[in-house]
Amino acid sequence: MSPLGAYSSVANARGGADELIERHAPLVKRIAYHLAGRLPASVEVDDLIQAGMIGLLEAAANYASDRGASFETYAGIRIRGAMIDALRQLDWAPRSVHRKARAAAEAMRAIETSKGRAASDTEIAAAMGIPLTEYHGIVQDAAVCQLSSLDEVAGIAEIPGVEPDPLLQAENGALRTAVAEAIAALPERERLVMSMYYDDELNLKEIGEVLGVSESRTCQLHGQALIRLRGKLSTWRRGT
Repeated sequence: MSPLGAYSSVANARGGADELIERHAPLVKRIAYHLAGRLPASVEVDDLIQAGMIGLLEAAANYASDRGASFETYAGIRIRGAMIDALRQLDWAPRSVHRKARAAAEAMRAIETSKGRAASDTEIAAAMGIPLTEYHGIVQDAAVCQLSSLDEVAGIAEIPGVEPDPLLQAENGALRTAVAEAIAALPERERLVMSMYYDDELNLKEIGEVLGVSESRTCQLHGQALIRLRGKLSTWRRGT
């Protein structure tokens, strides 16, 4: 190909990418506002949009129409992934948050194994040797740190266009069953919060209005459900 022909080819490709970016810029805002509704008020929507635009640029540069997914689907994955990566880089979830959540999950699991029923927040706080208010802070932090779907947290999210390994797929199916069973065993209010948050995609304020409780209390219920699931799934992963 002549230099002029090569330049024309690149220009046409660049023009096509620019058109994709311009047409799908509103998708970035839509995803940013949807994600912001599920995050603390301290997270700026503009920061999400900025990160999302980088994801859109990358999607436009790397998209191939033969991958079996529409550009909007492909771009949506890249945009949301770029936003979540940006949030993680902000380091608003220090290691101490995860360490305390693990300790709460272990205390909760020990109580439930011993008593054969769901552990109350008062019992968990007592087992950890901390005030109830401190325990409530731990579960709220656990809810705030939850950025992804349960499948993504479990490490079993599927990638469009990539054929899954049969053995991994079988394990993932077993884990999904374990997650479903663990959610079904949650106390009723925690189960309702999980259903409305993940299935109906309501934010914490909206869930609180449905349940007749404050947004802060909804956050506590969500965080406690996540910690309870963490304990149950850790048992599943050990094969016990």
